[in-house]
Amino acid sequence: MKQFSYGEPDYAFGQAMLTLRTSIGLTQASLAERLHVTRKAVGRWEAGDTYPKASHLKTLLAFALGQQAFPAGREEEEIRAFWHAAHQKVLLDEQWLQGLLGAQRPRLALVASGPGEQTYGAEHVSAPPAGGEPRVDWGDALDVSTFYGREWELNLLTQWVVQERCRVVSVLGLGGIGKSALAVSLMHQVAAHFEVVIWRSLRDAPACEALLDECLQVLAPQPLGLVPASLERRLGLLLEHLRDRRALLVLDNLETLLEEGAGTGRMRAGYEGYGQLLRRVGETAHQSCLLLTSREKASELVRLEGNRTPVRALRLSGLERDASRQLLEERELVGSAHDRERLIERDGGNPLALNIVAQTIVELFGGEIAPFLEQGEVIFGSVRELLGEQFARLSAAEQSVLLWLATLREPVSLEGLLAVLGKPLPRAQVMEAVDGLSRRSLIERGQRPGSFTLQSVVLEYATGRLIEEATSEIEQGRLARLTEHGLELT
Repeated sequence: MKQFSYGEPDYAFGQAMLTLRTSIGLTQASLAERLHVTRKAVGRWEAGDTYPKASHLKTLLAFALGQQAFPAGREEEEIRAFWHAAHQKVLLDEQWLQGLLGAQRPRLALVASGPGEQTYGAEHVSAPPAGGEPRVDWGDALDVSTFYGREWELNLLTQWVVQERCRVVSVLGLGGIGKSALAVSLMHQVAAHFEVVIWRSLRDAPACEALLDECLQVLAPQPLGLVPASLERRLGLLLEHLRDRRALLVLDNLETLLEEGAGTGRMRAGYEGYGQLLRRVGETAHQSCLLLTSREKASELVRLEGNRTPVRALRLSGLERDASRQLLEERELVGSAHDRERLIERDGGNPLALNIVAQTIVELFGGEIAPFLEQGEVIFGSVRELLGEQFARLSAAEQSVLLWLATLREPVSLEGLLAVLGKPLPRAQVMEAVDGLSRRSLIERGQRPGSFTLQSVVLEYATGRLIEEATSEIEQGRLARLTEHGLELT
């Protein structure tokens, strides 16, 4: 077994190994048990530190083929590519491969041509469920009778959910960017491909057991006394239903369950059951899909995500210009094309911010855009509340970096940020803070490679916040934030 004793880890093979394991629904421990190796050995394969022995590789590939982990019609090609990627000292055993494929061909032909369901990786479009219309429980989903743009995002999500049959899909983005509206629109678009569709909001942070009970009652109504008592058994029963029928489960506002401060993406105390739910649904083979919306990415999904795995994430940016213009036109605002573009640029295409600003212009400025723009940068109501909630969730280092980016007001590299920090922080801490802000969708990449900056609406909020804190410090005679940002009074 070859090892990288003197070179770099083989990250490409490690990712391929991780992708194959997750696509067949095994944990590291369960795969280790099946191959009669240690869990540490599997971890080293997935880190790209070592390669499996030929005997272990044969067992793994045979099991993966049996679980339909490879794209239909490309099984032989995929097995050969994986063997080559594993840098084996021996050539692929052709007699073994042909015998393996020969034993599977009747089943593969049936899967490829028949109406039955396929697991993740099959290149096909899911047929509508037998028996007519799907059973839909909308819960408290939004009304999206007015929905602007997002055609590219809708098409990509539809591909992931319907064609590629992903198990978990996360829609991430800043508050007010339109995650929930996009999720509802997607539900309407793909519902015909499912037998059951369920929407649940996590805004009020329900206990995981309570959420599972609700979902189980929709999937298979039964007397409450028959619902399993333990979380583990509830999860097991849910997964049985997700395997037996094609279901779409949507959980809105996942960030409500996540910790505030450092360690972004971890579940709050008392909500660890949701972490188990995400892991189990992401790792286990089934024919359903869990769709999440969140301002932050759950840490349980980070290691499972990939371009070729059944766990994906889409980060939303602002609306495209045409959609933003359409939104403003329906408000019947008055102004030049230049003024409209300034308004769109000012709010970064954030639909909530644009709606609030448009309403303010109608009510206070008679629909005239120019007088509003003369007021300078102002941020209103619900947008301020949303960003205030997100700011409160940040660690001290993340807050400091955010306000420094507001002070700089232009894209900056990590080195540039480290150079200007008034209160020096360790490089590792600054990198963690930048990563945390990125996970929370508060910063975006600049045009220069390696640079980052604040989204427009976040820049507005952070600037106002810095001014408020500075004013308060001057009134109280303590200049902590002013000193930190090099704004001492002379």
